[in-house]
Amino acid sequence: MAEIDLHRLFQSLNQHHRVLLAVSGGPDSTALLLLARLWREELDDGPDLFAATVDHGLRRAAREEAEMVAHLSERLGIPHDILTWDGEHPTAGIQEAARNARYALLASHAGSIGATALVTAHTSDDQAETVLFRLIRGSGIAGLAGMAPERQIGAFTLLRPFLSLPKTALVATCEAAGVEAIRDPSNFDPRYARARLRAELLPSLAAEGLSADGLARFAARMRRADLALQRVTEDALEQICPQPWPEGAPLRVDRDVFLDLPEEIALRVLARLVEHVGDEGPAELGKLEALMRWITSRVGQSGPAGRTLAGALVRLERDSLMVAPAPARRFPLPTT
Repeated sequence: MAEIDLHRLFQSLNQHHRVLLAVSGGPDSTALLLLARLWREELDDGPDLFAATVDHGLRRAAREEAEMVAHLSERLGIPHDILTWDGEHPTAGIQEAARNARYALLASHAGSIGATALVTAHTSDDQAETVLFRLIRGSGIAGLAGMAPERQIGAFTLLRPFLSLPKTALVATCEAAGVEAIRDPSNFDPRYARARLRAELLPSLAAEGLSADGLARFAARMRRADLALQRVTEDALEQICPQPWPEGAPLRVDRDVFLDLPEEIALRVLARLVEHVGDEGPAELGKLEALMRWITSRVGQSGPAGRTLAGALVRLERDSLMVAPAPARRFPLPTT
């Protein structure tokens, strides 16, 4: 514990008056609880700490484990709440659904207690798994940047102060404090892709020289590149389609200027226009790339033509590229 610079580790928390620690009871989040409390004790003034554990209701032992976290939090003097995922659970994609439910519950609870930051205990090992998982799924630069140390989500900030630390350091923290952490069997269940990455692929890559630290370093470099590309994209948008953009109205950019952009920047510009005008959220990268190929294939052809993506209609006109809300889908009336 003495080797961890707590002031550097938790400096992002100082921007908030009240923070919520997400504590599952595993070694990573238990170390978060221990180290955050130790850090706060060393300060004359700092944020108020709260903790919460989500009971997904997927295992019989989950409630008992959440209560164990509650007892530890009480010992440390940190207010704690158990949040329950109620309702019917899906039979497919359960891990993704559980993750979404967990963040939704934590975000709602953060708002209810006036916390402006949610803190999780993701480590460099988790970052490595995320990068590999996204690489397998064909993510672009933004996806391969992995998890950001700080991310704004609505009214609160998601903080991940442990992304530079390996899991072994947090396990050692729990052992040094004499605190027994919970072992979630789903983390080792080969039915789940992340568990297989953790048990099979990551050790094989490490044996070839690509360790979790190396993958985390790769993610940091991708994040650096992504931030630079975001800056160039903002400049391009300012030149060809200055904001503010009217709500619900078509957006037009000069066709030749758009097509002259580097392909990566053109894709990002197109993504921003589609997301603003459409009503289905961000478009998938593969679908954006297919749309870009269609746009370039239409150059020199006569007559307007359009395609829809993520609730937006994209049309290549004589002098411009137009992005407008897609017309409502028409469904046939049911027959009796």
